[in-house]
Amino acid sequence: MKTTSSSIALITGASSGIGLQIARQLAAMKYDLILVSNQESQLATVSRELSESFSIRTWSYFMDLCQADAATSLYEWCHTNQLEVEILVNNAGIFFFGEVVEIDIIKTQNILALHVATPVQLCTLFGKDMKQRRSGHILIISSLSAYMPYPGIALYAATKRFLKSFARSLRSEMLDYHVNVTSVCPGAVATNLYELSEKKLNSAIRFGIMMRPEKLARKILQAMFRRKSTIIPGLMNKIFLPIIVIIPHGIIVLVRRYSRLLPPDKTKD
Repeated sequence: MKTTSSSIALITGASSGIGLQIARQLAAMKYDLILVSNQESQLATVSRELSESFSIRTWSYFMDLCQADAATSLYEWCHTNQLEVEILVNNAGIFFFGEVVEIDIIKTQNILALHVATPVQLCTLFGKDMKQRRSGHILIISSLSAYMPYPGIALYAATKRFLKSFARSLRSEMLDYHVNVTSVCPGAVATNLYELSEKKLNSAIRFGIMMRPEKLARKILQAMFRRKSTIIPGLMNKIFLPIIVIIPHGIIVLVRRYSRLLPPDKTKD
């Protein structure tokens, strides 16, 4: 897993959570880093801290990856600056819980862009360079929810399922060119994505419901460098996945109707 300092990894969503921990561990392996995020001040701080702590080169690129031209702009910037990406980490994501028809249309457009359009375009642009070089890694962060078409997470689960399927197909296309594609389907991760209190986060970690991002990042990179196809980190996730996928849809409807996990229907009197 060691490499020279001339190798470059590009990480989206690199200013916090899983992306930050992947960046930190790659920095420890002496990868130079292109860090991409829409959190400008956090991104600058992370870039400076990793550069100083690990004596590597870092480039911070502040941008909104939901924009239609985001992937092209990022690729052209790398090309202009003669930055050859050896590892592409598609990690940036957003999460919200609620009924599809009650979600603001801008949020819908953003999640489709961030989880579908931009990752595909990044894989296309940087993947073509990797194919020509006959080397490289593409890492795609999907989710355990890719197996769970449940109410309340319809958009999130569907887009993550797309990523899982896309990664599998792309892997088959790229294998003969010595380019590895690994998809990751983690369960809940102890980040600010879910906006939980510290007490609830610690409880979820203790019972194996959530995993700390630094531990998850270590498992992800181990799988990537071993050229694994798909990984589902965490014992509890592996145990419950076979149960999750066979739950009858009628039970899901009943739980949704009577549990109040979703807000009540405001259209009713």
